Amino acid sequence: MATSEVTASGSQNVPQLPNHKVKVKKAGQRACNEKNEKGKFCGGHLKRWFYTTDTLEQACGDAEKAWGPDAEVYRCEICRTLYLPNPESARGTNVAGEGQLSVFGLTVPPKEEKK
Repeated sequence: MATSEVTASGSQNVPQLPNHKVKVKKAGQRACNEKNEKGKFCGGHLKRWFYTTDTLEQACGDAEKAWGPDAEVYRCEICRTLYLPNPESARGTNVAGEGQLSVFGLTVPPKEEKK
């Protein structure tokens, strides 16, 4: 399972996996905030990662052992840092985020049928 090494991410402690760096997404976060050795942000997009179909992950098996076969996990497309979903954000929304309400506020009524 997870190692005994624990890294603080905000106010939460996230158990690390032996072969992966794990963080928790912030509310509305869509880009990686991991810093490289020079202190620059990675900035890669966070994409939903289906680790059970990833051949490299199948050899390692860390994620499936830790979280089971169907956990919601995101991975940076550049540095491969794993992100767990924010527990305070709404479930069942688009993986890209909650989106915005229309600035126009219009609701178009359905057309009436002519007889």
